Amino acid sequence: MYNYDDEVIEVFLEKQEQLFPEIVAETPEEAEEFLEDCMAVVCKNLREVKEYFEEAGTDIAGMSDDEILEASEVFELPSGRFLIVEG
Repeated sequence: MYNYDDEVIEVFLEKQEQLFPEIVAETPEEAEEFLEDCMAVVCKNLREVKEYFEEAGTDIAGMSDDEILEASEVFELPSGRFLIVEG
């Protein structure tokens, strides 16, 4: 089972429309449940984001760091970590 902290849940609630055309969660509880259902991943840094995509078979060869971080499924957290939600 995943454990998402308040920062992760808050950022997802605020920015979920960068990935989805409509709101998928309105409360922290709904957001946490949605993230669990999607098996969202929290990465400590950009290196872990790249490793995640490589392990998932996503072709990121030739992409700049900025292009990777601008992907709609990547949510930058104020603490410097990253949330990856595959829709």
